Amino acid sequence: MERLSGLDASFLYLETPTNHMHVGGLWIVEMPEGYKGGYFDTVKKLVESRLHLARAYRRRLLMVPLDIDHPLWIEDPDFDIDFHMRHIAVPPPGDMSQLLDQVARLHSRPLDRSRPLWEFYVIEGLADNRAAVYTKIHHCCIDGVAGTELMVSLLDFAPEPRNVAPPDKPWVPERAPNDVEVLARAAVHGIVKPMSMLRRIPKLLGTVLNVGRRALEPGASLPPAPFQAPRTPFNRALTPHRRFAVKTIPLSQVKAVKNALGCTVNDVVLALCSGALRRYLAKHGQLPDKPLIAMCPISVRSEEQKGELNNRVSGMLVSLATDVDDVIERVAAIKESTKDAKESYKALPADMLRDWSLFAAPLVAARAARLYSRYKIADYHRPPFNVVVSNVPGPSFPLYLGGAQVLHTYPVSIPADSIALNITVQSYTDNIEFGLIVDREAVPDVEDLADMLPLALAELTAAGSAKDKPKEKKAKPAAGGRPSSLGAGRITETVEEIAAKKAG
Repeated sequence: MERLSGLDASFLYLETPTNHMHVGGLWIVEMPEGYKGGYFDTVKKLVESRLHLARAYRRRLLMVPLDIDHPLWIEDPDFDIDFHMRHIAVPPPGDMSQLLDQVARLHSRPLDRSRPLWEFYVIEGLADNRAAVYTKIHHCCIDGVAGTELMVSLLDFAPEPRNVAPPDKPWVPERAPNDVEVLARAAVHGIVKPMSMLRRIPKLLGTVLNVGRRALEPGASLPPAPFQAPRTPFNRALTPHRRFAVKTIPLSQVKAVKNALGCTVNDVVLALCSGALRRYLAKHGQLPDKPLIAMCPISVRSEEQKGELNNRVSGMLVSLATDVDDVIERVAAIKESTKDAKESYKALPADMLRDWSLFAAPLVAARAARLYSRYKIADYHRPPFNVVVSNVPGPSFPLYLGGAQVLHTYPVSIPADSIALNITVQSYTDNIEFGLIVDREAVPDVEDLADMLPLALAELTAAGSAKDKPKEKKAKPAAGGRPSSLGAGRITETVEEIAAKKAG
């Protein structure tokens, strides 16, 4: 039995009937040549054999009566893998549009809190000898980095599944404690928690002072402040419905832009999002005069914490410089903004969000989230930022699932009230995979936005190529120090005429 941290529990408290707090992934797999057999049964057997590598898959929530404390994790005494592993299909021969519509519908459904908080769908019926796997798991279980580690533990490095050693001890479910036992634990934690909070107050005050000192430094350049972002069509209250779009960008082209413009891969990813958003909003006549602000999650997971299935995240606000027309100047502005954000972030402790989350009362936080959602308060104030852009590192080598090669791994993340657009990016093999999840009413044509990412890449590539070209030399002044009134072309012609006369 284990109590959720304040940060993990906050993803439960923020969940409402319209604001679902699960993350997911869409894997496109290619079946081996001449494959015959039940792919779903193969995958189910493989996942079942590796459940001991994914502890989150057999844990379920145990809520504290009256919500007086954070929930507990227990090993589910009624665990049933058939509830979580599901087999569906699109009408064959299915295409990507049909598949993405299906994923959007599945992602629009909340998870059942009475069971372990995950689902695993094998989707068949696709053309070109392909299938898909859509997974979702509640954000209270994992963050992006932990999700990637979980993915790699379930997948293989070759078509032939590797031999995975069984657990040292057979899995034994826990007895679910009764309400009296849970309340007794909460009472003990209620004594310890205030002491822990008091110990953190000096640290939190120090954080505020550090940020204040940096703001007062001469010439200090600070990142964007919350609630200063301009309003856009995707900064509004949510509905329960989603749309999903994907795009693959070659990593080699991103690195070429990075080298040409002297920035980082992450700067190029932000510039791609900026260029696509500029085009999309300009097309709809809604491009703000002020720059859009992105919130970029940051992993604060240390080496010792790798392998833990929980949340170790913070975040920084970055300007996307969508108000800058010139591409090179826009990239430079994004680069400067990320630099400022990182400098300010250094003044903050890595576990700041975990510290602040200790002060959130479960009952109050959950009630506040529901009221905020029910009364659509997001429609009446400026957004804290415009969009989430999350860049998650993935494996640089191909992976396999049940003998089928994984061709693409598209992330499926979380839109939120006031932030109805989430762009999550994951590297895989030689590509960068974009997953755009949106509120259906806010961005009904998200496919158009995704299609603008390659256009933004072409724009960046052209800017990088133009920057590398040597500048044309200006014509030297004519003899006597006076500038010539002739253009460069006319000077050439005059020299040729003189040479011709001499030859004659």
